[in-house]
Amino acid sequence: MGRVGGAGGGKRARMEIKPFRGYRYDVAVVGDTGACVAPPYDVIDQADQRRLYSRSPYNIVRVDKGLPEADDNERENVYTRAGGVLREFIRTGALKRDPVETVYAYVQDFELGGVRRRRSGFVALGKLEPYGGSILPHEQTLSGPKADRLKLLRATHSQIGQVFLLYDDPARTIDGLLAEAAQGKELVRHVDESGVVHRLYAITRSKAVETIRQTLRDKTGFIADGHHRYETALAYGQETRQDAAGWQMMTFVNTYNEGLAVLPTHRLIHGVAGFDCTQLLGRLHEQFDVVRLGFADEMGKRGREEELFDRLRLERERGQHAVGMYFADGAFYVATLREEAAMDAAAGDHGAAWRRLDVAILHRLVLEKLLGIDAAALAAERHVEYIKDLGEARGRAIAKVDAGEGQAVFFLNPTPPAEVEAVARAGERMPQKSTFFYPKVFSGLVVHVLDEVEQAPAQGVRAAAVRASEQ
Repeated sequence: MGRVGGAGGGKRARMEIKPFRGYRYDVAVVGDTGACVAPPYDVIDQADQRRLYSRSPYNIVRVDKGLPEADDNERENVYTRAGGVLREFIRTGALKRDPVETVYAYVQDFELGGVRRRRSGFVALGKLEPYGGSILPHEQTLSGPKADRLKLLRATHSQIGQVFLLYDDPARTIDGLLAEAAQGKELVRHVDESGVVHRLYAITRSKAVETIRQTLRDKTGFIADGHHRYETALAYGQETRQDAAGWQMMTFVNTYNEGLAVLPTHRLIHGVAGFDCTQLLGRLHEQFDVVRLGFADEMGKRGREEELFDRLRLERERGQHAVGMYFADGAFYVATLREEAAMDAAAGDHGAAWRRLDVAILHRLVLEKLLGIDAAALAAERHVEYIKDLGEARGRAIAKVDAGEGQAVFFLNPTPPAEVEAVARAGERMPQKSTFFYPKVFSGLVVHVLDEVEQAPAQGVRAAAVRASEQ
């Protein structure tokens, strides 16, 4: 998929990883362990929360993103309940610590575009360090989510969710070890609502673990997902100075793994005062070549939609920068940038790698310049809804425009990992929602507890756990 390994500027990276004794759900206590895991906290809405609560009284959502209560205050809230519930899970044996230090092979089987795929990675502890060494970011972070995660970390003294890190191993040395592990006993198996099969296996042989450690020592990795979690863990480690808090639970995936998939995230625009698609198209012609794909009926509409994405892919293969558009005016459109120099003039505050991103071109030359949706509005999600290209999401976005609930949809090609790397190496951050690595890495498969947990629950812990199980 791309190149990530090797540090820039002549500096040799030293990525450090190690196995750990994770806490996992005990089937003898919880029954179906798959019913206890959950998607990452940042994709869970309130409806998802209640559905996960009802799935099992032990579902990890009660810790990772618990439901608020009407009488919450500084002493009793979602964070204090999370700490209490987690300790009750451990005290009762619902979560049980593995007897030996382990690297966990994490295999996900899924279907994409009618093709079955498998993404294999592993869960281990990665040494935390400020950005710029062996770990590089690629996205901006927001203060709100980091404050939320820090409160949770302080209350639980545990890492619940994963940081998803990509590394470069063209020889696929580690992938071979993961395939071997996947022939063994499943520790966890769960089929999520999208049909993705999540499986976890143990790698405990010292030789295999050492091979993984040595393979990664000269690599540079970049964070695919989990920037807020990483920065929160870094802040917590600096705050507590605990040795255990100097490490973060991560899922590591090789950029050469055949199952690595990046999907685009499209933009649905709404509420822009004075929006006029005819005027917008006229102004686009100044810097873009625009092709109109008209249709007369629903069958023609579906055909033109497919043609739009075929044209986007073709423009990408030709090395061009293209954006798809829909305004509910009887056509789809493909706008291809004529000269990259337009971005050099409009985005001189950024480096060349950033200026060549399709998403940056859309944001700077179209949304900001022509529609007045600036970076602050994009960050606050004013006038824009981000649409992950999965399932029927694209069709629902088009339907919203047809119904007058949106004014336009702008479609993008996926951002290749090599472009993500180039921006990260230049020390810059991509516009938000630039990448969508699919499938998501789930929480609750294994938990990293940073300190010893008291065997006897603290006052009120049992009551908190009971309340949580009744919701």
